[in-house]
Amino acid sequence: MNAARLHRYHEPLRLDEVDEPRATGPFDVVVRIGAAGLCRTDLHIQDGQWAEKSQVRLPYTPGHENAGWVHEVGSGVANVEVGDTVIVHPYITCGLCRRCRAGDDMHCERGSFPGINRDGGFADFLLTGARSVVKLDPSVRPADVAALADAGLTAIHAVKKALPVLGPGTRAVVIGAGGLGHIGIQCLKAMTPTEIIVLDPNERALALAGELGADRTVKVDGSHVPTVLEMTDGHGAEAIIDFVGEKGAVEDGVAMLQDGGFYYVIGYGQNIDIPTLDVIDREISFIGNLVGTYIDLDDLMTLTAQGKVTLHTTTYPLDAVNEAMADLDQGRLQGRGILVPAGAV
Repeated sequence: MNAARLHRYHEPLRLDEVDEPRATGPFDVVVRIGAAGLCRTDLHIQDGQWAEKSQVRLPYTPGHENAGWVHEVGSGVANVEVGDTVIVHPYITCGLCRRCRAGDDMHCERGSFPGINRDGGFADFLLTGARSVVKLDPSVRPADVAALADAGLTAIHAVKKALPVLGPGTRAVVIGAGGLGHIGIQCLKAMTPTEIIVLDPNERALALAGELGADRTVKVDGSHVPTVLEMTDGHGAEAIIDFVGEKGAVEDGVAMLQDGGFYYVIGYGQNIDIPTLDVIDREISFIGNLVGTYIDLDDLMTLTAQGKVTLHTTTYPLDAVNEAMADLDQGRLQGRGILVPAGAV
């Protein structure tokens, strides 16, 4: 099969011919990839930021946002059959450890992460597990949902954490209306009564945010922090949902957060640098978000089926992976980039 693999950090990926994965374990599932989402994390992987944490050996295949059709199953798989259309939860979990029993999928004690610490979905086929596949209606096109497997999952996971904070009369500031942010806006609109204020430096992204449910949009132009403070009566917002996490977003977010507020960290790349006395005196909380649970993904599929969440995408053939990554890196993508293997329908 074809696979786009990383051979050296800081270098383009190469399209290689490699062996197809097989379902050798009883709960293995091999998925024929219909579409694989492109994530900023893939750029961080290419730059070596995950090398020490993932301990992956090069060359390997990135790609952790995947959807397609079941190609082969192990002898113990009962929840899907060959030919089923599926979206793939990005983590393979054991189902037996304490974290799995509690529904805390992303902290499985024996889990693995295709596209991060083992071969992922920038390929014709992906090996995953029965606990990771969500069966979809056969009419669903994988390219229309693939990026929801991480970008959408992370967005709804953060929004669900913020639900107790975002009652009537509250405000949520969304930093970044790009690939993750445009999904987060829709989840906020579908699940909360809060007023949604969206920040982004890109006019097109702000226009899309308005179409998707943002109540107010603010261009990041140097005057955005006082503008948001004015919109929130000088107090700041109850919640900051930060899909950027770098290039000054954190300082801006802290300045726009009201005392006693909650800062949801999704984007990364910059450190949170704030005196502990300020954290105590202002009684503010920082909350990390690592992808999401199987139930989060199932809930997101329900919102998608109801038409409350849609993806804005640009598709590329798998062999154009480096062009797609360059477009993402240079800010030329609106929404999410999607890689489609040759022959995928």
